[in-house]
Amino acid sequence: MNEVVLITGAAGGIGQAICERMIARGMRLALLDIDAARLQALAERLGEQACAFALDLTDQAALTEVLAQIEARFGRLDILINNAAVAHVQAFDERSVESIVSELNINLIAPLVLTRLAIPLLRRSADARVISTVSIGGIFPLPETPIYAASKFGLRGAMLSIGLDLEAKGIRVGSILPAATETPMLLKEAVHGGNPLQFMDPPQQPADVAEQVLRMLDKPCLERTPKASESWLSSLAMLFPNLLPHSIRLLRKRGEKGMQRYLESLGERGLAERVNGRWELK
Repeated sequence: MNEVVLITGAAGGIGQAICERMIARGMRLALLDIDAARLQALAERLGEQACAFALDLTDQAALTEVLAQIEARFGRLDILINNAAVAHVQAFDERSVESIVSELNINLIAPLVLTRLAIPLLRRSADARVISTVSIGGIFPLPETPIYAASKFGLRGAMLSIGLDLEAKGIRVGSILPAATETPMLLKEAVHGGNPLQFMDPPQQPADVAEQVLRMLDKPCLERTPKASESWLSSLAMLFPNLLPHSIRLLRKRGEKGMQRYLESLGERGLAERVNGRWELK
């Protein structure tokens, strides 16, 4: 296929799964991540079709420079994948103002800025795409991660709006809304007593999300969800927001049981162990 792809958060669990599937399709990848060591290791594993750019996504000058390098090397950009995100599990009244701003900058502002900066290069493509990893958290609010919810609600709304606007201009925009996915970020949440609502069902794998990205390329639409049932349930719950306090209490009980089962599965797979009565990652 030979498309030119720019992907953020490339060195993360979902990012690596997406990259591997795209390399298998013969695409050329520009990999962006703040973790230089993991990013370089990924680029070396993927081969000469991948080039790495270690940077902070909140640095607009660095983003502009990367796009200039892509223009010089390829002359165009076919696919932009906004995949990078962070999540901090902490009550809102305990968060520092600095951490609130930082999370919003990475999860919401950075993908919007990058998308806007990339439009001139995308317009040179015969089949330009923008795909964003939004999360089911863009539909359903989670008490333990209010800033993550704010960023994902905002990103979902923005990408729906941008998609409606840009389709007539030759750029198709879509979002993937995965539920809890087994990534390093989720493993840390599990052992540190994170949000139990994420564990009502066994977490999906990064490959499940990557598959939806490829389906988005083959059959473009505004949104796709790896677990369609969770999307429907979340959307249905949001039709009656005043019932959320009661429904979340019920769902939390199911999630707490699911979290314990998940932790036990991590132990069985050798990924975690009990130390002095507490779970720790190996």
